[in-house]
Amino acid sequence: MKLLIFGMGYSAAALVKMMRPFPDGTVTATTRNAEKATELAKTSVIPRIFPGTDMRKDLEMATHVLITAGPKEGHDPVLAELRQDFEELASGFEWVGYLSTTGVYGDHQGAWVDETASLTPATKRGRARVATEGEWTALHQQHGLPLHTFRLPGIYGPRRGPFAKVKNGTARRIIKDGQVFSRIHVEDIAQALLASMKAPNPGAIYNICDDDPAPPQDVIGYAAKLLGAPMPPAIPFEEADLTPMARSFYAESKRVDNTRMKEELGVSLRYPTYRAGLDALFIAEAGQE
Repeated sequence: MKLLIFGMGYSAAALVKMMRPFPDGTVTATTRNAEKATELAKTSVIPRIFPGTDMRKDLEMATHVLITAGPKEGHDPVLAELRQDFEELASGFEWVGYLSTTGVYGDHQGAWVDETASLTPATKRGRARVATEGEWTALHQQHGLPLHTFRLPGIYGPRRGPFAKVKNGTARRIIKDGQVFSRIHVEDIAQALLASMKAPNPGAIYNICDDDPAPPQDVIGYAAKLLGAPMPPAIPFEEADLTPMARSFYAESKRVDNTRMKEELGVSLRYPTYRAGLDALFIAEAGQE
């Protein structure tokens, strides 16, 4: 496998970690940050600065490509630079993955949604994701790009969880009647991607989430319980002082169905509930103190 990653972020790093060691393969990954590129060069990952580097040779060598970079000004930043290259090389890849978001579904008032649900995003961010999904899908339909789309909800995992806010006293339980979110542990994203690479199905779309959509205040409350900390205050959504970004998340409520991921990819979640995920993070963080 010759894997090329556009956007060496949190999810991509978990994937690379799960893939180690690489007996016969290579991983090349892009970053905008020269300092991060220097750090990557000390690992098994070959760094590239992008935009700024001619990626043609890397694309020609790649068997697998993962795009994690989000939309920029409503369009995909990778295709903005490399659309012609992807059109010309589309049939040469074994697998291409695009990380999207369950925000494309918009608000379904807490109802369950699967991959066939209507795309009615209520936010500018969600509409941009629908547009960029469309850009990549067009390459699949018109040029044979072996595209696989993965729709992700809220991501948590090591160094990205609710414990820090509970410990420093800034955590709050924002209460909005009927509000539920789906979420996914970063390691389960990584194993789903690997499962798809082993069983490509070009054109497929997968919801990558756990089995337990839940109100956000329940997650914060459970984290406080694990820490033995006071229960964070409950604040009605209407009274909460939230940033525009944070408030936009509460504009949409849905329960995301992961049946296709489990049945087609054979994924058995390591952390099927937020409680299982937080239990593991709590034990891991306690061992590092």
